[in-house]
Amino acid sequence: MPFQSAPSPPLTPELRAACARAIHVVTNDGDIVRAGRAVLYILERCGWRWRARLLALPPLVWLVELGYRVVARNRRSFARFFFRRD
Repeated sequence: MPFQSAPSPPLTPELRAACARAIHVVTNDGDIVRAGRAVLYILERCGWRWRARLLALPPLVWLVELGYRVVARNRRSFARFFFRRD
């Protein structure tokens, strides 16, 4: 669910601010994964299991996290480039 439509509580102001900066996933076990690791979790559940598991290994996971942060900080630029209308 988008964090913008999540009820408060349980969404606290601190968690709302954190969700605005990075994707958060609550697993079936109740663990919370965020940023690049959350993307890998989603990819694994969508059928990209071996690729996600490979990317979750150090040092590749560090590159995934770095890539996530770069895209997250520049999401407007990436959106203009990848989703422009011709």
